Amino acid sequence: MSSVNSSDLRDDDRHHATDALAASAIADETGGVGLGSLLYRVKYADGTVHKLFESGTNNLAALLRIWVVAVTEKAQARKWVPTPRTAWDMDAAYGLYRRVAEASLAHWMDGRCNTCNGTGIQVTQHACPSCKGTKRAQIVGGRLESEKIADMVGELEGLYQAHGGRAAAMLRN
Repeated sequence: MSSVNSSDLRDDDRHHATDALAASAIADETGGVGLGSLLYRVKYADGTVHKLFESGTNNLAALLRIWVVAVTEKAQARKWVPTPRTAWDMDAAYGLYRRVAEASLAHWMDGRCNTCNGTGIQVTQHACPSCKGTKRAQIVGGRLESEKIADMVGELEGLYQAHGGRAAAMLRN
């Protein structure tokens, strides 16, 4: 994304750095979700901070708030837990939803295997025993929680891919 590191965001016959930004913004509007460009900003743009005032932590905090709400809605619709009857049940359910949201977002943001640093192989040129050559870290947690986390990582990837597809289609047009 040249627009992220560009010092000249003019949009004329010779400057096209803003094309990807415009396509991404319009893709959010047409997709109706509004989460796609935020996923891109947090994963790619916020790590390239050039000046102190351009800190990207606000985007991550906003993404986490939105994602916790989205996971809670998905969990309730999919009936991850029986309908809470007491305040304790409700607190436990929302605790699960928040843990799954935080872990799934963290894993999606950087799910590389720490043992092999995401290469899939060891120094000895054998497959990494931790990730078994997949280059992805194992999702940690109990069986129920890790299944839900993996499901939400898939949801994030789906949102990300759909947004990228809509933006790419707009750039082609």
